[in-house]
Amino acid sequence: MKRYGLIGKTLGHSFSARYFAQKFEREGLSSSCHYGLYELSDIGQVEEFVRQTPNLVGFNVTIPYKQQIIPYLNSLSEEAREIGAVNCVKIMADGELKGYNTDVDGVRLTLDKLIGSADVGGALVLGSGGASQAVKYVLKERNIPYLIVSRDRAKGDITYAELTHEVISNNRLIINTSPVGMYPHIDDAPALPYQALSSSHFLFDLVYNPEQTKFMKLGSEAGAHVTSGLDMLYAQAESAWQIWNK
Repeated sequence: MKRYGLIGKTLGHSFSARYFAQKFEREGLSSSCHYGLYELSDIGQVEEFVRQTPNLVGFNVTIPYKQQIIPYLNSLSEEAREIGAVNCVKIMADGELKGYNTDVDGVRLTLDKLIGSADVGGALVLGSGGASQAVKYVLKERNIPYLIVSRDRAKGDITYAELTHEVISNNRLIINTSPVGMYPHIDDAPALPYQALSSSHFLFDLVYNPEQTKFMKLGSEAGAHVTSGLDMLYAQAESAWQIWNK
């Protein structure tokens, strides 16, 4: 049986196992393919995980290991190297590990659906972790200027305390790449002046559990267009499947 999976620190929030189980059943692959969840308390355990998982074809990587996984890989795709984060690993024929970033496919698809060709001025990227790297990559592709918003000024361009009405008005695309609002902390939301939002704003939350986060709810109440990370999840998963089986 071919094995696939997801590694991360805490995976109770993950939809990946269910997604691939449904995919395998739908495509008649349930008897030949399995997708498991593998919680690693430290990224150093990835070597043992690969060694002790028979018939492992590839695996996904989630927080907080998208950047920490890189030293354990033998090679990177061009996009993963430029982004500096990996969310998909393929076991090559010679046993070497190659890292990819399929988050970019999910970000591209979601932005196509959310903003289309709308002029958003600039973007605010909330968070500076591994998930933000793919977002920044796609924003650069689209020539959308952006500011990284972080609680720690040393990790971003601006802090949450500096999000004035003017900043919000000039940056009408706001993307939450942080885990704030993720289950079970569903009553949390990034500290934005939500009253400054309008119908010309677009909010994209990479969090997909719950499907409607408080960030999205507050944005919607202010008239903004909002979307969750579900489309991104599906798109990056399908891209990973293609990589593992090419």
